[in-house]
Amino acid sequence: MNSANVIEVIGKSKKGFDDAIANAVKDTCKSKDVVGIDVINLTANVKKGKIIEYKSCIKMACC
Repeated sequence: MNSANVIEVIGKSKKGFDDAIANAVKDTCKSKDVVGIDVINLTANVKKGKIIEYKSCIKMACC
């Protein structure tokens, strides 16, 4: 029987949601063996009508 730990992380980027997701995966893979992700939520910080930071909340399955 295979099992995995599930962790929740938040990725951030000033470029876009794709980069925010990629940053979260890249940072987590430095210390864990990520085998799958589930994007839970996408949010952004806005200042003076412009998006200044993109955020992705992700659940990751790790071995």
